[in-house]
Amino acid sequence: MAASELYTKHARVWIPDAEEVWKSAELLKDYKQGDALLQLRLDDGTDVEHKLDPKTKNLPHLRNPDILVGENDLTALSYLHEPAILHNLKVRFMDSKLIYTYCGIVLVAINPYETLPIYGADIINAYSGQNMGDMDPHIFAVAEESYKQMARDERNQSIIVSGESGAGKTVSAKYAMRYFATVSGSASETNVEEKVLASNPIMESIGNAKTTRNDNSSRFGKYIEIGFDKKYQIIGANMRTYLLEKSRVVFQADDERNYHIFYQLCASAQLPELKVLKLGQATNFHYTKQGRSPVIDGVDDAKEMVNTRHACTLLGISEPYQMGIFRILAAILHLGNVEIKDRDSDSSIVPPNNAHLTVFCDLMGVTYQDMSQWLCHKKLKTAAETYIKPIPKLQAVNARDALAKHIYAKLFDWIVDHVNKALRSTVNQNSFIGVLDIYGFETFEINSFEQFCINYANEKLQQQFNMHVFKLEQEEYMKEQIPWTLIDFYDNQPCINLIEAKMGILDLLDEECRMPKGSDDTWAQKLYNTHLNKCALFHKPRLSNKAFIIQHFADKVEYQCDGFLEKNKDTVNEEQITVLKTSKFELLVELFQDEEKATTPTGPPPGGRTRLSVKQTKTRPGQTSRDHKKTVGLQFRNSLQLLMDTLNATTPHYVRCIKPNDNKHPFTFDPSRAVQQLRACGVLETIRISAAGFPSRWTYQEFFSRYRVLMKQKDVLSDRRLTCRNVLEKLIKDQDKYQFGKTKIFFRAGQVAYLEKLRADKLRVACIRIQKTIRSWLLRKKYLRMRSAAITIQRYVRGYQARCLAKFLRRTQAAVTIQKFQRMYRERKRYRRMQAASLVVQCMLRAYMARQKYQAMLREHKTIIIQKRVRGWLARLHYKRSLEAVVYLQCCIRRMRARRELKKLKIEARSVEHFKKLNIGMENKIMQLQRKVDEQHKEKKAMTERLNSLANSYAVESEKLRNEVERLRLTEEEARNNSNRITTLLEELARLKKELCDTQRDKRTIEEWADKYKLETEQLVAELKEQNMLLKTEKDDLNRLIQEQNQEMTEKMEKALVEETKQLECELNEERSRYQNLLTEHRRLEDRHDDLKEEMKLMVNIPKPGHRRTDSTHSSNESEYTYNSEFAESEESARGAEDVTKAPLDMSLFLKLQKRVTELEQEKQSLQNELDKKEEQAYRARAREEDEQNRVRGAELEYESLKRQELDTENKKLKNDLNELRKALSEKSPPGVTAPGSPAYKVVMEQLNSSNEELEVRKEEVLILRSQLVSQKEAIHQKENKQTMTEAMPCMEDVHKMRDAGEITQAYLAVKESNRSPPQDYHVLNEDGELWLVYEGLKETNRLLESQLQTLRKSHENETEVLREELQSVKEDNNRQQQLLAQNLQLPPEARIEASLQHEITRLTNENLDLMEQLEKQDKTVRKLKKQLKVFAKKIGELEISGQMENVSPGQIIDEPIHPVNIPRKEKDFQGMLEYKKEDESKLVKNLILELKPRGVAVNLIPGLPAYILFMCLRHADYINDDQKVRTLLTSTINGIKKILKKRGDDYETVSFWLSNTCRFLHCLKQYSGEESFMKHNTPRQNEHCLSNFDLAEYRQVLSDLAIQIYQQLVKVMENILQPMIVSGMLEHETIQGVSGVKPTGLRKRTSSIADEGTYTLDSILRQLNSFHSTMCQHGTDPELIKQVIKQMFYIIGAVTLNNLLLRKDMCSWSKGMQIRYNVSQLEEWLRDKNLMTSGAKETLEPLIQAAQLLQVKKKTDEDAEAICSMCNALSTAQIVKVLNLYTPVNEFEERVSVSFIRTIQIRLRDRKESPQLLMDTKNIYPVTFPFNPSSLALETIQIPSSLNLLFLTRV
Repeated sequence: MAASELYTKHARVWIPDAEEVWKSAELLKDYKQGDALLQLRLDDGTDVEHKLDPKTKNLPHLRNPDILVGENDLTALSYLHEPAILHNLKVRFMDSKLIYTYCGIVLVAINPYETLPIYGADIINAYSGQNMGDMDPHIFAVAEESYKQMARDERNQSIIVSGESGAGKTVSAKYAMRYFATVSGSASETNVEEKVLASNPIMESIGNAKTTRNDNSSRFGKYIEIGFDKKYQIIGANMRTYLLEKSRVVFQADDERNYHIFYQLCASAQLPELKVLKLGQATNFHYTKQGRSPVIDGVDDAKEMVNTRHACTLLGISEPYQMGIFRILAAILHLGNVEIKDRDSDSSIVPPNNAHLTVFCDLMGVTYQDMSQWLCHKKLKTAAETYIKPIPKLQAVNARDALAKHIYAKLFDWIVDHVNKALRSTVNQNSFIGVLDIYGFETFEINSFEQFCINYANEKLQQQFNMHVFKLEQEEYMKEQIPWTLIDFYDNQPCINLIEAKMGILDLLDEECRMPKGSDDTWAQKLYNTHLNKCALFHKPRLSNKAFIIQHFADKVEYQCDGFLEKNKDTVNEEQITVLKTSKFELLVELFQDEEKATTPTGPPPGGRTRLSVKQTKTRPGQTSRDHKKTVGLQFRNSLQLLMDTLNATTPHYVRCIKPNDNKHPFTFDPSRAVQQLRACGVLETIRISAAGFPSRWTYQEFFSRYRVLMKQKDVLSDRRLTCRNVLEKLIKDQDKYQFGKTKIFFRAGQVAYLEKLRADKLRVACIRIQKTIRSWLLRKKYLRMRSAAITIQRYVRGYQARCLAKFLRRTQAAVTIQKFQRMYRERKRYRRMQAASLVVQCMLRAYMARQKYQAMLREHKTIIIQKRVRGWLARLHYKRSLEAVVYLQCCIRRMRARRELKKLKIEARSVEHFKKLNIGMENKIMQLQRKVDEQHKEKKAMTERLNSLANSYAVESEKLRNEVERLRLTEEEARNNSNRITTLLEELARLKKELCDTQRDKRTIEEWADKYKLETEQLVAELKEQNMLLKTEKDDLNRLIQEQNQEMTEKMEKALVEETKQLECELNEERSRYQNLLTEHRRLEDRHDDLKEEMKLMVNIPKPGHRRTDSTHSSNESEYTYNSEFAESEESARGAEDVTKAPLDMSLFLKLQKRVTELEQEKQSLQNELDKKEEQAYRARAREEDEQNRVRGAELEYESLKRQELDTENKKLKNDLNELRKALSEKSPPGVTAPGSPAYKVVMEQLNSSNEELEVRKEEVLILRSQLVSQKEAIHQKENKQTMTEAMPCMEDVHKMRDAGEITQAYLAVKESNRSPPQDYHVLNEDGELWLVYEGLKETNRLLESQLQTLRKSHENETEVLREELQSVKEDNNRQQQLLAQNLQLPPEARIEASLQHEITRLTNENLDLMEQLEKQDKTVRKLKKQLKVFAKKIGELEISGQMENVSPGQIIDEPIHPVNIPRKEKDFQGMLEYKKEDESKLVKNLILELKPRGVAVNLIPGLPAYILFMCLRHADYINDDQKVRTLLTSTINGIKKILKKRGDDYETVSFWLSNTCRFLHCLKQYSGEESFMKHNTPRQNEHCLSNFDLAEYRQVLSDLAIQIYQQLVKVMENILQPMIVSGMLEHETIQGVSGVKPTGLRKRTSSIADEGTYTLDSILRQLNSFHSTMCQHGTDPELIKQVIKQMFYIIGAVTLNNLLLRKDMCSWSKGMQIRYNVSQLEEWLRDKNLMTSGAKETLEPLIQAAQLLQVKKKTDEDAEAICSMCNALSTAQIVKVLNLYTPVNEFEERVSVSFIRTIQIRLRDRKESPQLLMDTKNIYPVTFPFNPSSLALETIQIPSSLNLLFLTRV
């Protein structure tokens, strides 16, 4: 496809721009051949016209697709040109905050001017061992690649770091050296890697300075060779320096500084040891104040001085030498302040008694007179005479400055030499990696001799770089068998010839320096005459005759000739040097003696620059003076040639540092400055070479995976190569645009972009088709839904209309009927109304007449009553007012006092002391609250009684009212009788009318007054009500405040308790982790000790060079312990003697290591004590929590005390019986002693009878106990009715309970000890063995009773749990009763009584049912005890009969007739012990430990068999009370396990097998130790096998430590097996095929994500996990330990996967998130299948799960940001931001994450308190615990297979 065909509408191009260098634009119409203009639209919407060059007709550069922007490798871009590279770097730097980018073999590093968290030890570990293309670009990746190639190819390597000042060269070189020091480690105990890193502060202090471009600019070049031995561990280093800028010592430009060391000295001048230097502020000295910028922001010179001195000490520069260096440096400063004045025009003089010159002479140890003379004079020598000539002031000042520069250069060389001596190793160097930190191409407004040399060096380096790139391209083409055509690349050999060839610039300069009257002008004329118009690279400026221009590879540079000759000569007054050589200062003399002895002198370099000699060879006589006169240019050319020879002999790796802006602003990108440096550093040349051929390269599988969408089904063949060939022939017609290699397809520039366009178009068409189909389906579905709805609506509307018609017809018929009845009703109502009106008129008239009469009679009577009532009312009213006034006054006074008291309480409540008092007195307050609740209960009862009394009074009052009504009825009857007297009263009526009028008038007056008084009263009542409401509100507020405070205090106490518990648990885990890490360190030191001993043994033999890389963090997986046994001591002494004889020189190191081991053991013991204390504190905290939770245990204590009494009585009886039996056995009885009626027989029968009686007594006691339990429950029930649920039990009761519990435990242990009588030899008591079985039967009975005691204890615990549940139910009943009581108080009295009766009946019924259930349980228990009694009696009978048969005397056998009886052979009763001879101990260890194969044991024998055998041997040693045998057996066992683990420590099965057996051996020591806590689950037979003579608690601790070490070794072995599978299986492999596509990659090819042969998949990880799990199960590993191992493995899987995700930009995509989530679900399914979901393994994958979710969620709006912040709680802020920055779309339909969204996330997460670490710690190992797991296997049943070759063991 022609390139012009790509310039279609909407195509994006790059056009030049003055400010931004390149701007992006979009074509508005298609380009046609011959068009002179392009219609473009910029990104800001501006339309422009771009004119094409009429001569070249070159079209603007096409822009790469967005999917390719931000790639890790610039060579992965389809269009390789300057704007594409610049844009890609800008996007990575500005948007993704990525400072590293590959450009083929070059690593481009942009200085961020900000400290980034990407250089920690976790990042180093992540890059260690990885392929360069598999991780994101990093300086560590380059360092790892060089380290790997050195080990693999056995070829020296070089890392060339270049760039201009301020670009970060020194920092990059420093990080590269730090990487080597970390991953390789040193081969000796001299810590060479620390010394290598320590050289940086020294060299920075004496060789770095502040410039206008960089605060820490290296003013010299250096090449550091880091040496490695045959194991590729650091053994030493060597440093070469180039071009020290000596002129900076005497002159600094504005805003620049001298070297850092001068300012560090001035800042530390007040130190006592530095006061002799007589220094002060830096502004007081001429050499440090010229730049007027003595301080660097953020840098403390005094602190840096401390670091410099520490580094000097570390590198072996002693304190006297350091003070000597400081004296010389201070003398240089004082020399700069020496004032020289004019004597006349041709001479000068130093004023007498110059203070600074005096100090200079004192410090340098020279005479004042000599120095002052030769500062102003010089010596001229002729053939006959010598003249002393004065010199003018200017020359004297120049001579002074030259002397200062020369002294500083000598001191610099001396320091470098001593640093090299400190870094030099005595071991032969096998290989090295060189790090070159050298200046980049420089061009300024005024360029002099310094810039000329720097640019000359860069020309040589650029030539070497071009040749190397060209060579790599050629090798790649030949490897793939692609036809190789020569690529025209820029060769700068003509420029190099111009500088260094014969009659070149340097040659002419040296020639002019040798001329007596040579000058810069004559040299310039020679240059013009020789090269002008003859060399195309040499030009002359138009307006100058003292300058020349050279066309370098990067740019044209104009050099000023002034000062070239002087700087090339670099002369120093020899008389001044002679004065210094005569100094009494030894260090100064040593500096100038080195000058005389050096063969290749470190002559002064240009403009005050120098270099250290690399080699020293023997010199010929007379050569010294001649070599001393070598010019600086010649020296520099020789040293540069030596450097190029070194680089050509190594494999180079390139790092190009870019300075993004001149203002040092963080993450600010200046395109013009960046382009200038890209052109100068050779990055564009690399791109040009790549673009000239086939820059884009794909493997066949990657091409097929990416562009499968462009193929039809018929095009897909089984042969991927043929498929790709066929497809490409159809897609790209021009055969020259691509080539097929052996494994890759090579494309010309732009072809990948064309293929991406075709792919995007195909996907876009597919998306449109999918959208069309989905939209059609949605619209059709909507239409069908609407049609169905319309039909439904029509049906309902028609139904509604039909119903309306029927309703209308019904209404019409109903209306006619209503009218008929309405008319009838209306007529009838009118008639009845008229009739009723007539009757009413008659009735009212008659009634009116009667009422008139009656009212007249009543008026008089009522008047009297009114007068009486009014007078009484007035009197009461007056009293009531007075009373209310008094009450109101009291209320006001009380309210005032209450407010004052409330104010005091509030002040106290706010004070801290009050809260302290509240906290201190909380228990007293709880007691007070308890009493208050009791008082409230009493008040409630009083209120209830008062309510009852009020009800009674109400009944009495009702009776009174009924009597009053009867009385009124009688009065009414009297009134009726008096109506007959109306006639008599008519006369009085007239008289009364008058009085009535008066009364009515008075009544109206009284009513008015009453209304007024009523209003006043109502107002007063309203005010009182308001005040009452306010008081109630205040009261409620106070009550609520008190309740809230109580609740807050309770919550605070609970939270504090929970936090304290969590803190204690965390501290416990930390202590465990610290202790286990200490064990690891101890093991590492012991391994080191063993390695040293082996090295001493093998010192004579020279091992062959190996190619295997050794990880720096690797340490051997076994350790040797030294135990307190005679065997171990003798063995160690023998070893020590042997070592002393073989290597006496290593005894000091051996003693140091032994002392270190002792210190570590002491530290381990202290940590163990702290761990025990922490565990005890945690145990106490849990005990306190349990005591707080279990407050009600009264019934349990009663039951425990009764049970204790029962056990005491039973134990006493058993003791008495045993004593009687012993007495009976001790009596010498006649032959018929066992016959019926004999004393022994009677004793046995009495024992049986007493046992039966005891069982009957026990039945009765059980009944008594149950009755007491019922009574206790009722008492608790009554007590709980008096208390509320929120109140706690008094503390004294808890203490009392704890004391009772301790007494119970003590009594129980006493019973156990009394039952376990000491073993005696009963054969002595019964020599004939007649009653042995009788005693054994009683002993069996005792054991059975003891087991029954244990079962009773278990039942007691169950009953305790039942009591707790009953107590909880009682509390709930109490709450219900309180609620019912509150409800009943609101009911009327009758309903209240009924409700209370009904509730009581229900309660009694429930209690009756509970009692019946308990009775049934008790009956079952009694029946069970009866059955057990029968069984025990039957066993005792059988034992008695067998005892009688076996104990018959020989006399009886002779007297009685012999009957034929079948005598069964009794099996031997084994005791679970194994006996062996002491000399067989080594054979036991050898056969059982050292030569045992785990696979055969795990498959054929019981798990843990070696542990059981060892314990059985130990039991026998304990049984015979042989402490020496016990000690040697344990020591040999532990040492044997360590030896086999050291020998086969990399074998997973071996480590797992011995971890399981070590834990089983440890559990056996605990299970059979005799301690009560470990004997709970033992059978009586197992309790008999307990150790009886030795307490092995200390050895249990030793075995626990050994188990911890084996566990850590097992984790490392499993990690080493899983590590190569994790990244490939979890990230790279496509578990869901076709989801993620492969993007184009550059030169650094990543590991393919396609499952080829040999690559690991998720199934590989699952198979390996299955193998781990099945092996551990076969070995009998404890289930809890398996859970911990699996949790650790899942943590490693999650951590490694997440770390690689955070360091790989190509893995951060939506499709990869789906793959990860699917893989995690498969792991969870595996956990479910293995029943390991409770192991905590799933939780360790939570960070990985959240990272995968983060890749898939929306990332646009603020709601999305909020959702991300709440979802990703297991990820740190740095990890979240890193994932968002790395998110890369795989297809064009995905969108990148905007910078604003990332900033929103950062703002929302800025308050998080978390570690700033980016990566997870993959080396973290969770603290392991070994929960006690007793074995149910009986020791006496274990059989020893013959395959173990343990025939020398005898079962006992």
